Amino acid sequence: MSCPICQRASDDKYRPFCSRRCSDVDLDKWLTGAYRVAATELEQDETSSDHPAEDPSNRTN
Repeated sequence: MSCPICQRASDDKYRPFCSRRCSDVDLDKWLTGAYRVAATELEQDETSSDHPAEDPSNRTN
């Protein structure tokens, strides 16, 4: 397996990366928004709930 950042052979210690540096580069890309997970926006009907949030103080247990 090759490192997804620099294409060198990966090191088991940093798998799938080859080094701590490449691991940190990847983390930085996630933290700064360079990588994003694709998602679809929910329509208003899907985000609202027909059931009110449960109030823990109303429990009878």
